[in-house]
Amino acid sequence: MRSRMSRRLGSVLRFGQAPEVRTLAANAMKGTKLLVRTEPELPPGYSWHDYAVLLLHIAAEVEHALMVQYLYAAYSLGGPQVPPKHRDRVRHWQEVVLGIAKEEMGHLITVQNVLRLIGGPLNLDREDYPWGSEFYPFDFTLEPLTKDSLARYIFAEAPAGWDDAEAREIKKRAGASGQTLHRVGELYDRMQKILANPEYVKDADFQAATTTFQASWDEWGRGYMRGARGQSTTTRRQKTPDVIVRPVSTRDEAVEALAAVGKQGEARFFDPDVDEESHFRRFLNIYRDYPEGEWVPTRPVPINPKTELDLDANRVVVSPLKATSRAAAAAAPGVTITHPETSRWAYLFNLRYRMLLVNLSHAYELAGALGQGDALTARGLLINRTFGEMYNVRSLSNILVELPLDTSGSGRVAGPPFEMPYSLDLPATEADRWRLHRDLLESSQHLTAELLREYPQRHTDYLRALEDLDAEALASVRKMIPKS
Repeated sequence: MRSRMSRRLGSVLRFGQAPEVRTLAANAMKGTKLLVRTEPELPPGYSWHDYAVLLLHIAAEVEHALMVQYLYAAYSLGGPQVPPKHRDRVRHWQEVVLGIAKEEMGHLITVQNVLRLIGGPLNLDREDYPWGSEFYPFDFTLEPLTKDSLARYIFAEAPAGWDDAEAREIKKRAGASGQTLHRVGELYDRMQKILANPEYVKDADFQAATTTFQASWDEWGRGYMRGARGQSTTTRRQKTPDVIVRPVSTRDEAVEALAAVGKQGEARFFDPDVDEESHFRRFLNIYRDYPEGEWVPTRPVPINPKTELDLDANRVVVSPLKATSRAAAAAAPGVTITHPETSRWAYLFNLRYRMLLVNLSHAYELAGALGQGDALTARGLLINRTFGEMYNVRSLSNILVELPLDTSGSGRVAGPPFEMPYSLDLPATEADRWRLHRDLLESSQHLTAELLREYPQRHTDYLRALEDLDAEALASVRKMIPKS
């Protein structure tokens, strides 16, 4: 984890809620009375407002990381090795996990809204692997969906009071790797308690005028209505939860938004009669249905794939993300994608992932409607392009899990690396922000042209469609840049 964040986490955790809180939570289901929880302590070097911003930053990183890990797990599912009689079942699991990942995206956006409301800087960042912290539920790992990884996901999303025989077996399995595991709900409980108390965060710190800069359901809930969110296949469509994207203008709305996120994902108390829609319950259902070695539901994707070097020994790649040396590449954790063609696709994936995050971040800097008449506003263009990049992330992930990891002929395939860019900071001026979009689109054009030129036998329809869309986007972006 970034060292500056690690230092702050140490003080946060030493001066957090008292130990008896966890005991109270564990016994929550023994009665119906509200829990009496101790008040959080303020770590040294913080005001309550600053502390609330820090916790929201941590929550944003947790949600971003969970989203990425769930996406990787979902795209690992399937493949020709799945017996025909189980393929619908595996596709259904994939839909469920993709849906959960998209709900994590909603959680990430809602946390940004709360940050905007209380005047904190936004945070779409996260760390690359491997990392963990006392607030992170488990060590960040891109890995295929297995019974062991499901156990960790279940524990992370588990409600307080979940302690039957099955719970103990899953907790034991989740901790078998030696990781220290944590419930995400602990973080959300603390944030709600601080934001709800006017002695901690003052009324004047809640700025209702920021709602015009916040994301709303009407803008970001596209395609995710109940029963129609997140699926990439057409099997077993069922009633499913909505993606939560809540603009907030008051203290109560901020606390309620965080509570809604907690209820959907990190269920606070275990009640099997009302908990069918939580992430915890959906992961638990897959866990119960997952095979114990009789057959393999996932492709042979690597753990923590990465892209570092061009295979040409005479040059070091300066990728859209970063320049690196062979020594640095060898020392970095993860599995390097070394197949020449696959590595180009992985670079393209990382670039489009970066474009998604830049579009989302830039959209928060602009206020107003999405369109004026038949034309998109600048904000509308960014939001529209963010949805386009979500499609590209999905399409490129599906391509990568079918391409070889290396040239050994082992049958191992690649996976989406989700490598973070060197920075997500936006330029200071609006014109320079559009220049950044221009640069990213031009980088994509170079990679797309290289793939079409060097490897014309695969996915040419997708690449040509991407070329056309990028040319159209680039024309729009250039109109936003002053000519002098």
